[in-house]
Amino acid sequence: MKIIILMGSPNKNGSTGILADSFARGAAESGHDCEIIDVCHANIHPCIGCVRCGYEGPCVQKDDVELIRGKLLASDMVVFATPLYYYGMTAQLKAVVDRFCAYNSSLNGRHLKSALLSVAWNADDWTFDALTAHYKTLVRYIRFQDMGMVLGYGCGTPSMTKASKYPDQAYQLGKSL
Repeated sequence: MKIIILMGSPNKNGSTGILADSFARGAAESGHDCEIIDVCHANIHPCIGCVRCGYEGPCVQKDDVELIRGKLLASDMVVFATPLYYYGMTAQLKAVVDRFCAYNSSLNGRHLKSALLSVAWNADDWTFDALTAHYKTLVRYIRFQDMGMVLGYGCGTPSMTKASKYPDQAYQLGKSL
């Protein structure tokens, strides 16, 4: 299976990267091909809502979204990896998701598998409610097949994350595919 991990953390060596790398390692050990795309350091512009794409054509903006589009449409699974920023995904990852509108039907027809990897400093039981609601809505709308979520409560620093159970959970999720 070809897996694309959309890495939505601007911190290249942070807690989200630990989970993404753990997931990729587990998936690779099960024979899957994983590619991590760093959307935070890519050239990506927000959707301007012009609808010139007709919801299925080329976007008028010429940036790295075309590369991501090609990779997603050639993949079997997408993994959304993001730290929790004010109870949602990062703006950089959200910009990529918003641009799905230019290939919505094609993406919808792929029936990709999906997963969510996230970390947060906060450890309250409601910490991930808004993010998981958004992810579940995206899964439903685009007809992804949800393969699971790893939600790293209390992972405010890489050392906290490494000492937690969440890297192993991400590894096991990748390995289980």
